[in-house]
Amino acid sequence: MSRIQQIAADCARNGRCQPQNSFVHDTHTLARTEYADLPQWEKIARSMAEAMVRQEIYISDYDRIIGRIYHLNEKPVVHDADFDFHTKPWTRLCQEIPGYEQMVHHHLTDKTGVGHVTWGWNEILRLGTSGMRARFQKALDKTGDQKSRQFYTGVLIMLEALEQWNDRHVAALRARGMDELAALCEKVPQYPAESFHEAVQAFYMQHIVVIRENPFGGNSIGRLDYYLWPYLERDLAQGICTLEDARELVDELFLRLDERIFSADLWGETVSLGGTHPNGGSAVNPLSHIMIESVISTNTTHPLVYPRLPKNPPADFVRLCARYLREGSNRAQLLNDEAIIGALTTSGVPFRDAVEYACCGCMEIGLQGMTSDYLFNGWHNVPKMLELFLTGGHCLKTGEFFHSVQAKGLEYYENFEDFYTGFIAEVRRILHIFFYAQDVFGEEAEHSRPSYLVSSMIQDCFAKGRNIHGGGARYYDYGSTPLGLPNVADALFAVKKAVFEDKLCSAAELLAALRANFEGYGGLRKQLLAIPKFGQEDTEADGFMARFFGDVADIYTGYTTRFGGTGKCIILTFVWAPEAGAALGATADGNLAGKPVAQGLTPQSSSMTRGLTAAINSCASIPFHKFNGGATTMWDLDPAWASEEVIEALFTTFFENGGQIYQGNTTNVAELIAAQKNPEENIHLIVRVGGFSARFVTLDRAVQDEIIGRVRHNA
Repeated sequence: MSRIQQIAADCARNGRCQPQNSFVHDTHTLARTEYADLPQWEKIARSMAEAMVRQEIYISDYDRIIGRIYHLNEKPVVHDADFDFHTKPWTRLCQEIPGYEQMVHHHLTDKTGVGHVTWGWNEILRLGTSGMRARFQKALDKTGDQKSRQFYTGVLIMLEALEQWNDRHVAALRARGMDELAALCEKVPQYPAESFHEAVQAFYMQHIVVIRENPFGGNSIGRLDYYLWPYLERDLAQGICTLEDARELVDELFLRLDERIFSADLWGETVSLGGTHPNGGSAVNPLSHIMIESVISTNTTHPLVYPRLPKNPPADFVRLCARYLREGSNRAQLLNDEAIIGALTTSGVPFRDAVEYACCGCMEIGLQGMTSDYLFNGWHNVPKMLELFLTGGHCLKTGEFFHSVQAKGLEYYENFEDFYTGFIAEVRRILHIFFYAQDVFGEEAEHSRPSYLVSSMIQDCFAKGRNIHGGGARYYDYGSTPLGLPNVADALFAVKKAVFEDKLCSAAELLAALRANFEGYGGLRKQLLAIPKFGQEDTEADGFMARFFGDVADIYTGYTTRFGGTGKCIILTFVWAPEAGAALGATADGNLAGKPVAQGLTPQSSSMTRGLTAAINSCASIPFHKFNGGATTMWDLDPAWASEEVIEALFTTFFENGGQIYQGNTTNVAELIAAQKNPEENIHLIVRVGGFSARFVTLDRAVQDEIIGRVRHNA
């Protein structure tokens, strides 16, 4: 058994049966005891720092990368108000906004207040923690601003904790006689990295400490190949290591990342590869290839490795991406730099910042080392908003009246334009309530979740002397996903044609049919289904879709956050397609109640009746330049047809037409059905869910059924 095979077996075993972890328990206990009398900002910093240093040390004789933490078996936490950043904002919002609790309960808006982030960890590689400490100490000595003093001190406390935890590993290595690794760890992360091995070790040690401080599921590694490549390039030139040596370190790094969150496929920890240089050229390098080859060779779900294709990408990189989509166990997601950077610059982000974008979670577009961790905070059931607007606030599934909705009902309107304008205004009202809620949660997070270590690596926090929730981050944006936009576009277009233009039925007749789930209205349903849909390459339907999608995107950018950012429209569907669909009654485009909503901006499966080419051409009408938070599409392919050549032609055509993010499955449906019947024999089977990949048999049955029910494109 090779060293990497041994590590893989070890990681799988530890991932399934993780050691007990007391970090959260220790943090809260220390806050209530030893540090109880300190001011809140310092209590949080010192209790978290000490709990970090106390964590158990795990080292194996065959390790070349040092450091382990585990998340899934933490001791229970005794509630402590100093770390509760939900209760007070939630209470305030329920008091201020009539119907807020009902909105949240039915996912018309959300209450999370916790998002995703990618940080500038390359600063620790460049300066070492000692260099960073010197910067923050100098700033502390010079400032007279009390908030700045608290921020700089909190950062220094967390940097010291990182060094102390690293020192415990050095001592353990010395005790085991692993002197070479001990010497490496004595140098990094305290001092600047000089070799590839040192850079990988420095990255990893800071990463696991940041994850302990800010453990919210979507924390992104970002441009790993871009910032590690200069160290490897130098080593290769000096003969210090080979590409084979680098591949082995990458394999070990990826396996350790997977080990920590082995059973938590919903946890999105992403690597964004390749992409664009600040000079506009390709940033693809040999390490980009190595990292894709590494993830193809393993059957892990972490990290999520997503290639960015720059303008005029290297041909061998494009071919490798096609192989990744074909052979990578449905884990690939490709990003089109030209479209995404274009959307960012259109929204006012300078090109120099825009090229630093990375997926901060499943696919949420953030700027590495520049954004706060409110980048993704929730989802909204937009088809349900339309249902309630049509019915005057009455749920078709339960009959419940939504007093939180401001809707008169379809029968009130004499023309479609007034109806459409009213609906867009209602969507704006609901989404802006969500954004205001993030303002309120952010005010609390500034004090209860200061995130000192992360903030030390977010641009402008140092200069402003503020944490990411206190106005420090360069971009303080609020992201969320409006689910089911293709469903809504089809339904709105059907209302437009059937009720107002072609007079197929009256408003009252349509509403009666929806309430009956079309029972007794088969003829009307057939007419509604025959109305053109987004995805059929119909000029009028696609034009209306583009208008609607653009209006929704404008709602997001029309909000200004408490520190001058905007809303970010982030389009993905994750595991919510069946959940959002289950809340729906029958829809005006002819669908029966309970149908799962569409994946991202992909046309509904039932609407793609003219094949893949027509569906992709319809997608070309989408105003992608307005989606500065990222917009996914899902293209599931018949594996018997989907050769690497076919896949390459599909995603390159899609990107040439302006598409942003391409993902999909190449798994046989029969294989998925067999896995439902015999899950214990199919634990290896990985599928693309919606922005992330997961072991199929671990998914809820409704999500499994939604994946099975998607259209599989073929010739």
